[in-house]
Amino acid sequence: MTNAIDKVFERAILVVAFVVGFFHLLNVSGIFVLSTRDIRIFHLMMMLVLLFLSHPAAKRFKDTNADRFLRISLIAISVASCVYLMTRWKDIAFSGGETVPMDAWVGIVVIALVLEAARRGVGLVLAIICFVFFAYPFYSPYLPGVLNGRGYSLTRMSEFLTTTSQGIFGIPLGVSSTYIILFSIYGAFLSNFGAGDFFFKLASRLTRGMRAAGAKTAVLFSTLLGMISGSAAGNVAVTGTLTIPMMKKEGYQPHQAGAIEAVVSTGGQIMPPVMGAAAFIMAEVVGTPYSNVMQAALIPALLFFTSLLFVVHLQAGKNGLTPTAITDEDDEPIWKILLKGGQYIVPFVTLITMMLNGYSPFKASFYSILVLLGCHVLWTRRINAELLTKSAKAVTEGAKAVVPIAIACAAAGIIAGTLGITGLGSKISGLIVSASGGVILIALLLTMLTAIILGMGLPTTAAYLVLATVVAPALAKMGVPLLTAHLFVFFYGCVSTITPPVALASYVAAGIAGADINRVGWTAFAFGITCYILPFMFVFGQALMMQGSWAEILLAVLSGGVGVLGIAMAVVGFAHVPLALHWRVLAAVAGIALLSQGWISDLVGLAAMAAVWFTSKSQEKGAAAAPTKKEA
Repeated sequence: MTNAIDKVFERAILVVAFVVGFFHLLNVSGIFVLSTRDIRIFHLMMMLVLLFLSHPAAKRFKDTNADRFLRISLIAISVASCVYLMTRWKDIAFSGGETVPMDAWVGIVVIALVLEAARRGVGLVLAIICFVFFAYPFYSPYLPGVLNGRGYSLTRMSEFLTTTSQGIFGIPLGVSSTYIILFSIYGAFLSNFGAGDFFFKLASRLTRGMRAAGAKTAVLFSTLLGMISGSAAGNVAVTGTLTIPMMKKEGYQPHQAGAIEAVVSTGGQIMPPVMGAAAFIMAEVVGTPYSNVMQAALIPALLFFTSLLFVVHLQAGKNGLTPTAITDEDDEPIWKILLKGGQYIVPFVTLITMMLNGYSPFKASFYSILVLLGCHVLWTRRINAELLTKSAKAVTEGAKAVVPIAIACAAAGIIAGTLGITGLGSKISGLIVSASGGVILIALLLTMLTAIILGMGLPTTAAYLVLATVVAPALAKMGVPLLTAHLFVFFYGCVSTITPPVALASYVAAGIAGADINRVGWTAFAFGITCYILPFMFVFGQALMMQGSWAEILLAVLSGGVGVLGIAMAVVGFAHVPLALHWRVLAAVAGIALLSQGWISDLVGLAAMAAVWFTSKSQEKGAAAAPTKKEA
């Protein structure tokens, strides 16, 4: 009987996931169109159903009849409360916001469901953060100073968070029900139709015969998949099983292999054209086309991955690794690989072209899916049951992958709504501005620390949602352009997954690598240090965000490329030979100076880099000549 119930749950998950995925595809296709509020309520209802079907109350209660009964009860309550909201929102809107007592009671139930779903599906940390913010109106009258507030009743908070578009059903959940779920399904289509194998083969071919070919393959491969997955820990779990053993076999120590994979999987979320779920939310919050977000993030992302390539190359030299031998399997011409992978390249080009030409990202992803299916038929010359099976599986997997993100978006709506109705957001911004004394650098440092602390233990999307509502407005208040401020906190929301002591991506990588989690975490932190520095640089140097003349942008790219080499040399402690501490410090200074915009800092950085480079080169020559002298 128990196994039969579990099988019913498993089948129900597949059916519900397919229904919600197919519903969103039909909606974006224009076959049938619902109102924005109906879509958001339906999206949350189905995500709650999927989460309660798949997540027990706690691990120790799993497979117990009491837990199964509780999950079924929560599913029934979720459906009933969301259906009620669907039937009521138009009356409330047309009456100018007039509600009845039942609206408040149902709202309380929905808030409780979202908090419980956040605890089960995202983590206790997010649930606690949301509850603290939600409870603020009840204890704010007793707080001193700037945090003191007049307070609101439970019914008022409930109605505001569930019957308006400024709470649970606000922008974050709206983005989840459009951009995020469509791109998740798109990524699942690419995965099920073999794009992962193509990307891996292409990356391996591009790095063949190089020193650290395995690690460089990992960087390229994880970047390509990380753009689509939007989850650092999830990307590690998918790609790390291939790349980490390959790097260990090549000669990297287990903690180094795990750290490289954790960092590159994290960085995939900042690489255009698909920067993970949080970037779509950023575009909506800032009120700018997604193409502007891509443009602003492109140079910092390229510099970050250039830095990683330098790190793995220098670490290979420090470990004494030699270039791998080229086998017959590696000798396939690259044009043949690209030709075979054309069925994945054409849809990807379609996606980028449509977004750059003004199409919304979710429309572009929908049509890119159709192009992918068309290309698959052209390449294989088959329309059969396998095509339908893979398509259904992709729709199902894509919908399932969105569940924790959607719940995080709904939970973040509680925070955003509370900040809006109480004015707490402006108070927190005021505290940061006041503590910084009006000095932008101090404000940036305080924001960075706040962002990393709030982001610890949270997925990137949840971390950014919290940061965008709590700390980004403080920077905007001090004159930082709104997109720059949000990109600043977005970067730190991303790197929180590799920042000890709570580093989710590093933990997953450590498990695959069989290494100590703390050692992997601190090594990943060191390898990814460029991502902690870059946000400061693009705040003070807008050319890194493609703002300014082409000459300024080109100079920023060239000097930044040399700068990240200096930082990589400082982190690894190796150039041509191992570097002494004072040379590592000089390399770090050179790197930071070159990343800073201005011809004076560039000249200082180049001079320092030249000193480190040529000194290590001469030491290498001296070490090579030493045995000859001894023999003589």
